[in-house]
Order: sequence, then structure tokens, then C-alpha cells
Amino acid sequence: MPVPTTAVKKPAVTTTTARPAPKPAAPKPTTTVAKPASNCNPNYSPCVPNASDVDCAGGSGNGPAYVRGPIRIIGSDPYKLDADGDGIACEK
Repeated sequence: MPVPTTAVKKPAVTTTTARPAPKPAAPKPTTTVAKPASNCNPNYSPCVPNASDVDCAGGSGNGPAYVRGPIRIIGSDPYKLDADGDGIACEK
């Protein structure tokens, strides 16, 4: 005797396409100011140490600190290293 069969209908498969995530807002540009080394005077480049007095090495100054140039003045010239006022110190 034949066995009765029942057709089972499979449920329809639905797929959902995920929407791409919105692009994050571009970060705002930031400005970073380099800090001078802890013992460097910010008025000179390259580093001139913070001291009670700084003179150009080989010159007539009496220190206690000495530097070799050329050194660019990027602010004031508290140690008066730029004798001719051209913005470059200890150039000899």
C-alpha cells in the first residue's frame, strides 16, 4: 500500500542587504607647536641652553655656557649672541 506523502513547503528565504555605515566626519586639523627641549631657550635654533649667560665658543665672552654656531635667532636675543643683528648668531 502506498504511503501518502505530504508536500512540505519551505519558507521563502529573504536576505537583507546591510547599508554601509556612514562615513565618519573628517577630523579637524590640529596645530602642534613643538616644545623646546627642557633646557633649551626657545629664542634660538638649534638649542641654546638656559643659563645665567651664554656666549659664542671661541669669542671673548666669559660664559658660563658656550655654544657653536651658526644659530638662528627665532625670537629675541637675550644672550646677545647676534653681534651684527642679521638673525644668525655665532657665525664665525
